[in-house]
Amino acid sequence: MATAKKAPAKKAAPAKKAITKSAPAAKKAAPAKKRAVNAAFMKPLTPSAALAAVVGAKPLARTEVVKQLWVYIKKNKLQDATNKRNINADAKLKEVFGKAQVTMFEMAGLIGKHLS
Repeated sequence: MATAKKAPAKKAAPAKKAITKSAPAAKKAAPAKKRAVNAAFMKPLTPSAALAAVVGAKPLARTEVVKQLWVYIKKNKLQDATNKRNINADAKLKEVFGKAQVTMFEMAGLIGKHLS
């Protein structure tokens, strides 16, 4: 009984280096483009009476409303001490949010109902 010998494994051929033409001059990097502003966020909207008690009655862009809310929250120390992502609503904010505590991620969604 003759047993067949296994053929030795073939070695992989070394990778060939790609031949490239050398560029006569290095290309200059294009200047960074400035990020375009989304017009929907920048449109001034009138806040409801409940929201106006916190941010003022004049029309503001959504981004400005959020900034003004954060100014109010920090001024009145309404961030939760243990979890800074939570906001403890006082009487004015409770009218806007509809509950005693919200996360900072919920806040932007909840104020949308108060802007027109």
